[in-house]
Amino acid sequence: MHVMLLPCICVLVSLLPGRCFTAPTVTPTGKSSPSTEPQLDLRLATDYLQRFYDLQTEPSGRAKRSSLSFTSKVKDMQIFFGLNVTGSLDSTTLEVMSSPRCGVPDVEEYIHGQGARWDKNVITYSIGRYTRDLPRGTVDSLLESAFGVWARASRLTFVRTNSRSADIVVEFVTSDHGDLYPFDGPRGTLAHAFGPGLGVGGDTHFDDDERWTAGDTGFNLFLVAAHEFGHALGLKHSRNPESLMYPNYKYPRPANLLSREDVANVNALYNPAQARHSYLSRYGSGSQHKPWASGPFFPRPMHNKCDPDVTFDAVSTLGDATFFFKNRYLWIKHNAQDDIKEGPISNFMPKIESSIDAAFWVPRRSTAYLIHESMFWTVRGSLIKGKPRSLGHFGFPAWVQDVDAAVHVVKTGRTLFFMHDIYWSYNENRRVMDFGYPKYISEDFPGINSTINAAVHKEGFIYFFIGPRVYKYDHTQKQVVGIEKANSWLGC
Repeated sequence: MHVMLLPCICVLVSLLPGRCFTAPTVTPTGKSSPSTEPQLDLRLATDYLQRFYDLQTEPSGRAKRSSLSFTSKVKDMQIFFGLNVTGSLDSTTLEVMSSPRCGVPDVEEYIHGQGARWDKNVITYSIGRYTRDLPRGTVDSLLESAFGVWARASRLTFVRTNSRSADIVVEFVTSDHGDLYPFDGPRGTLAHAFGPGLGVGGDTHFDDDERWTAGDTGFNLFLVAAHEFGHALGLKHSRNPESLMYPNYKYPRPANLLSREDVANVNALYNPAQARHSYLSRYGSGSQHKPWASGPFFPRPMHNKCDPDVTFDAVSTLGDATFFFKNRYLWIKHNAQDDIKEGPISNFMPKIESSIDAAFWVPRRSTAYLIHESMFWTVRGSLIKGKPRSLGHFGFPAWVQDVDAAVHVVKTGRTLFFMHDIYWSYNENRRVMDFGYPKYISEDFPGINSTINAAVHKEGFIYFFIGPRVYKYDHTQKQVVGIEKANSWLGC
């Protein structure tokens, strides 16, 4: 049996304010608008409805504005986008029709191959041709993060391989690239993905004529990839503007990238028995998000602090002590004492039942900030103050859902946040993100060329924890001045 898989093609859409999404700063200064010529309007609408709403034309290839079929399809389109359902080509409807958009039909019964699923929960992916716009390491990290969005919401695991027979093959291509769905150059189609299946099933292509970035200019690769990978898993488009699977490109996104609908839908495909449980346990029956509800179970009551390969998720001073976080475990070493207290984080901070990804201390406020994924806790003394808040509080773009490490530098009054191979600088005095960030870590911190697991500032130096080693960094001289084992910080 031959199965035809149609690609899900997502494009930038610039719609009317207040109705849908605003476009990023890459949009051209010239604002498009539908033609005032009735024949051109009709041609635009006919092409649009044929592609996305299965409009059948007359034998001559033409459609009449007054035909019942034509009017019905216009109403279908207006319903999908939440417009006034008039059945006529009013200015708002034409504005939407004239905007670039996703190439998959909006009416579900015309979407072939959608709703399928992989018959496994471990899905492989490979990266073929890369974009010219970003370093390979950045592309690798952003795509890994995009897969992680779906992994955290489900029981799926994504494993990268170098094999061309991977379930999902990711490539940056241009024009006619061999799958019968050619790209159209800058500003048009951004990307497309095929639903699960053999052959091209799952494959995801990005138009390399676009400008791909990791920030808020051009097109954000993380956001587009996260959407496309939803299609590669078998998810359809959503009519909900809050859904990641809504057809139109949206920047910025909310802190919780996936809507409740997205989480429920991916679990309905891959974990049906737990779909409702996942929907409620991850986001709660109310609106409050509980980031500590997920994460690995604590494996054993004690950790071997002198393991030569020990690594830390986060390190920070808190008052006169240094805290070392690993999974859901914590070591506390008081600077003036040799003894070390240790145990599950919740033994010391009962409100925290998750791991800690990054942490930093601001001495002039006597306050520490503990980060888990897209949320953080504020700690004064040994007390958690208030409820966890979103990373967006610091002024991050919405696509940032986690950070690898953070450190506050007293001399400059800046807190540095590290993610993959880029970093941000936050002005603690003005409480705003410094202009011009993110920047590349390797450019501003020569000698630091790997993902940073943790960082702490002590006695004028920044100490970067990378794997089982610690790099002592002179920020003024911009050079590594020493390397030691991470476990030496615990007296080993």
